[in-house]
Amino acid sequence: MSTARLPLEGITVVSVEQAVAAPFATRQLADLGARVIKVERPGAGDFARSYDETVHGQSSHFVWLNRSKDSVTLDLKTPGGRDVLERLLAGADVFVQNLAPGAAARLGLSAQELAGRHPDLIVCDISGYGGNGPWAHRKAYDLLVQCETGVVSVTGTPDAPAKVGIAVADIAAGMYAYSGILTALYERRATGVARAVDVSLFEALAEWMGYPAYYTAHSGRQPERVGAAHATIAPYGPYEAGDGGTVLLAVQNEREWASFCAVFLDDAALADDPRFHRNSARVARRAELDAVVATRFAELGADEAVALLERAKVANSRLNTVAEFLDHPVLSGRGRWRDVATPQGPVRALVPPAGLSGVEPRMDPVPAVGEHTDAVLAELGYDPAAVAALRAAGAV
Repeated sequence: MSTARLPLEGITVVSVEQAVAAPFATRQLADLGARVIKVERPGAGDFARSYDETVHGQSSHFVWLNRSKDSVTLDLKTPGGRDVLERLLAGADVFVQNLAPGAAARLGLSAQELAGRHPDLIVCDISGYGGNGPWAHRKAYDLLVQCETGVVSVTGTPDAPAKVGIAVADIAAGMYAYSGILTALYERRATGVARAVDVSLFEALAEWMGYPAYYTAHSGRQPERVGAAHATIAPYGPYEAGDGGTVLLAVQNEREWASFCAVFLDDAALADDPRFHRNSARVARRAELDAVVATRFAELGADEAVALLERAKVANSRLNTVAEFLDHPVLSGRGRWRDVATPQGPVRALVPPAGLSGVEPRMDPVPAVGEHTDAVLAELGYDPAAVAALRAAGAV
């Protein structure tokens, strides 16, 4: 195991966080060595803890997003809870919050107010539709934002739209918060200026809609919903082999199209057929092209089809289930799994995807609710009597 110093060791992050977006951002900071102090509600804690009970009786979302953090319970509506938070912020480098619209400002935790009290603190606000503007007051959840950005309208089949199967708006916002915080830390080190970071789920996912937005704006029509196929590239999608297996292929350019015709379809002349001679023509005649490709697939088993596609140097994949993904040979062959402790027993977790040479990421336990409250309060100078008083007042 690497003994190299982690890049963010010595950085302290205080996060009043819940659900997915903010916890995803801060977990990635923790992976790099930052100390993340997660502020939760006394009792139930982060409401994502109760989304389900599938991981040894714990929430799958929570276990995924909250390893390597210290859990401290505070009621920020009490004077004692706010006092504890203020002491935490005095020693922190970064503050992250994704509270309900307007809640941070009501608690005196806006970026502007915090800059006055803690000028070296980097404040990251994660919201649904931005901290100002016409929709600043609106609640936003992942599916709602998928709908508002048009993601759902380009996902699914011709007969029915569909949401993306993962929390893509939350994940996008968490990724931009993470990269924004890293940028702000770099800026502070270079210039001494602590800049606030502002991320909304809507604007994060709006960026990811760039291709269909440009396509629609300049063609006058949006990409069609074509299920697991690609809306504007063909052939690109799933086909059923003769033995019932499903194989996806992706032809990206004319060189690959010619190779696909010669090697897989065994019809080199088809590459120059005017019906299919360029991608836009193939998309326009998708049904006709799919019939040709499907006929060939029906003559082959899935393994035979993959072998021919590999020989043609055409990208391909199997349509895996989640269970098949968990057993994927790339994950095991590249050593991507680690064991992570949780309050109810160990779980397998994937190593973060951005590897740094010579550095083993931090993958410490998932905390129980309030597991670190007393220890953190002691660090802040609260004696046992003061802790007991805070607890009696319901502040922690």
